[in-house]
Amino acid sequence: MTRRTMIAVFLVCSWMIPAALPAAESSTARGDAMIAEYFRVETARLSDACLADIGSLADWEAKRPEYRRQLLEMLGLDPLPERTDLKAVVTAQTEHDEFIVERLHFQSRPGLYVTGNLYLPRQRQTPLPAVLYVCGHGASKKDGVSFGNKVSYQHHGAWFARHGFVCLTIDTLQMGEIEAIHHGTYRYDMWWWLNRGYTPAGVEAWNCIRALDYLQSRPEVDPQRLGVTGRSGGGAYSWWIAAIDDRIQVAVPVAGITDLENHVVDGCVEGHCDCMYMVNTYRWDYPLVAALVAPRPLLISNTDRDGIFPLDGVVRTYEQVRRIYELYGQRDKLGLQITAGPHRDTQELHIHAFRWMNQHLRGDDSLIEKAAVKFFEPPELKVFETLPEDQENTTIQETFVPAAPLPTVPKNAAQWLALRDDWLQALREKSFRAWPADAPPLAVQAVGSAERDGVRFSVYDFDSQLAIRLRLYVAHREGLDKPGSILLNVLDDRAWTEMLAAYRVAFADQLSDETLPDADMEGFRKIADSISGSDAVLAYVAPRGIGPTAWDPSARKQIQHQRRFYLLGQSLDGMRVWDVRRAAQALRSLDGLKAAPLSMQSCRQMAGVTLYAALFEPDLVQLDLHGPPSAHRDGPFFLNVNRYLDMPQAAAMAAERSWLVLHDVNPADWQYARSVADALAWPGEQLQIR
Repeated sequence: MTRRTMIAVFLVCSWMIPAALPAAESSTARGDAMIAEYFRVETARLSDACLADIGSLADWEAKRPEYRRQLLEMLGLDPLPERTDLKAVVTAQTEHDEFIVERLHFQSRPGLYVTGNLYLPRQRQTPLPAVLYVCGHGASKKDGVSFGNKVSYQHHGAWFARHGFVCLTIDTLQMGEIEAIHHGTYRYDMWWWLNRGYTPAGVEAWNCIRALDYLQSRPEVDPQRLGVTGRSGGGAYSWWIAAIDDRIQVAVPVAGITDLENHVVDGCVEGHCDCMYMVNTYRWDYPLVAALVAPRPLLISNTDRDGIFPLDGVVRTYEQVRRIYELYGQRDKLGLQITAGPHRDTQELHIHAFRWMNQHLRGDDSLIEKAAVKFFEPPELKVFETLPEDQENTTIQETFVPAAPLPTVPKNAAQWLALRDDWLQALREKSFRAWPADAPPLAVQAVGSAERDGVRFSVYDFDSQLAIRLRLYVAHREGLDKPGSILLNVLDDRAWTEMLAAYRVAFADQLSDETLPDADMEGFRKIADSISGSDAVLAYVAPRGIGPTAWDPSARKQIQHQRRFYLLGQSLDGMRVWDVRRAAQALRSLDGLKAAPLSMQSCRQMAGVTLYAALFEPDLVQLDLHGPPSAHRDGPFFLNVNRYLDMPQAAAMAAERSWLVLHDVNPADWQYARSVADALAWPGEQLQIR
């Protein structure tokens, strides 16, 4: 049987779809336990590595510039956007006996509007120290009109103005007067944000940079005395701006940081939107963000019963950062304030923040005698009467981190090799950096086998990673001594159900760990008839989270587990690519299969996962991909991939290495791969688009 015939016969995607039953309770429990242990192991790995290479101040000073550059990149700010004209406009003014509030907006880049309130003391001898106050998620809205979250936090700006500071309180992207979104992955299934390397944290950080530019443009402000504070989401944005911009001289992030153990293992990620996280390409734990503030005065402020910034993680973060301050000999410039209470903007938190700013921006250590109180109704602080038609706030995720332009078709082999090598390097460093550098042994173990109706069916387990043990299924005709070819089928949920339905006809005992769907006699008969007289071996693997390792199927857990991968500098699809690679390696390790030619096939989004696995596994003969997405916006989702390439470019790279057959696709969507093949005069069968 030729390779082409074999692929057509064993097309898993063509089977009838049987009625599926819910995953077995035991299987889900296995999957839940496995993924929990995996997250624990991976989190510990990153935690142990955080700042572990810093033994002296010289070490830190040498590495600090690169760490800052990495953080800027992970925020989508490397290179920094152009500092265009702010086009600042004061639209109105609100009066108080002790201070004035200017209602203003500026554009941090054209069309990206930042609304804010500038609090100015009535009695002032300029220039004055200034505080940037960054708001948390405190919506203020009536009759469909948003007044911005600055209204909820007005008491902070008022207190600063009453005590000799200029304070600029700015709205955030979400809950501002122009209502945009922070919840791309949390709520709106926008996993393509990962592909673009986009996070709303980057927009908030950039808006803070431009807010400092605006403050420094004001004659009332001493440009050398700038501080930042904010609570919850604003606490997080305080970390971003203090870490990336040395103009911040004093920082008081309130309830805005904890470590990966809290976020990933303890589940705090489930209470946070995307603005709390950078795209963790370089696999940081959060104390490294905090360390970038050193040696400037920093007060880490939190309550003791904060459910989304738990005390233990806050203390661990502080202890890590303290070591960096001690290297500078500036231990007195780092503080940890813990007050009683839940995740709430309490007066106890206010007082310590005010004292810290007074001490380090004004040299004033006097007692706090006035409370922070709200003076205005929401409409009195609103900036816009009518929202600007040219605003890009609501679509900023589409443009903030640019996607790579469509590359030109190479004219010769040398141009192609340069393109291909650059893409592969970008994938290794920016998308798949989390793949194990020291993968554990495969530890392949036979689970069981049986023969029936001329088919031998065997089950094996293998280690993909530490804590990730997957199952491999192998079928061939009885008595096969010398396999002539191997076809690895990479299964998604639908294909997994199809495979179970077919093989349960004869091998229910070998599949007894799973809840089986209705038997598909026709599907099994096709397999048995095709295997008869053939030297082909069929293999099946379900990457993590599918089939034997499926975890909690609820929508919430599916979303939040994907976000946990993201926090660890991974993506679920990216680690599934690794699983496919390891499955191929496990197959090659089996007796009698080491030398047989290996092909792979898959369907739908999993076909995209298989495509990328083929880029990193040697000696594949053929890929058959059925209905793969033509653009990463539809999956698969890998960190940063669209900053460098898209699916047609990956297809061109795969076609160079092995025969690539794309089934059930629109040829126009894959024209780049076709053009490369034609330009380099590859044989016609090397890339087939159907």
